Amino acid sequence: MLGVFNVKKLLIVMAGLLIAGTVAAQAARGSTQYVAAKTVALKSSTGFFASTRGTLSYGAAVTVLQVKGKWVEVRSAANASLSGWIAVSSLTSKRIVAGASSTATNQEVAMAGKGFNQEIEDAYKASGELNYADVDRTEAQAVSERELYDFIVEGHLSQGE
Repeated sequence: MLGVFNVKKLLIVMAGLLIAGTVAAQAARGSTQYVAAKTVALKSSTGFFASTRGTLSYGAAVTVLQVKGKWVEVRSAANASLSGWIAVSSLTSKRIVAGASSTATNQEVAMAGKGFNQEIEDAYKASGELNYADVDRTEAQAVSERELYDFIVEGHLSQGE
């Protein structure tokens, strides 16, 4: 029998999959999408370690050129010469107005993409089982793409796709 905590975990995972599926379905060729992350690197091809062509910031409008699995090739609406591949999870079909009072914070956007909302966060805090200070410290750490790549190669890990 599943405990209450395990049921909550299952619900969070299911919500995340639903969100990811919805985003992927909406990122159709020719559609306008908006960057839903603080910054995203436009890659030369599908793959985290592909060379970077440029970056886009939170709320930037893009046109979808093609969809390939969990990757989307986009062109910047503000600069037609800026195009590349980004993860579909970095996009939303809802227009984002930077600085508006009803705009979500970058942290809220990131947590929503992971299936979290205020109700779920409050439930976790009430359980007293999580240490948010450790989570904050972990999120504050920065690792360059080069350091990550070296770690994967030295550890003989799969680079995935």
